[in-house]
Amino acid sequence: MRMTFKACQQAMLTALINGTLALALMFLIEFAISGHLHLTGPYLWAGVLICLVIFSAQFYRQLKLCRCDQYRSSAEHHSKPL
Repeated sequence: MRMTFKACQQAMLTALINGTLALALMFLIEFAISGHLHLTGPYLWAGVLICLVIFSAQFYRQLKLCRCDQYRSSAEHHSKPL
């Protein structure tokens, strides 16, 4: 359970940072093209979708890394000579 929570925490942090950066970039491009900063629904939905995609990919990646790390540490613990 602890491993899953750690993976979820790392994935959420990565998704929020990347989603926020993507949303800021979309607003910057909108301002550069039109000269006005319009907070429209499609931009917000795109930001949410980006966050969800990044979260799901990073969650499985982090979970796999945690499992590999746990497996490696248990293998080293069992392979030490007495």
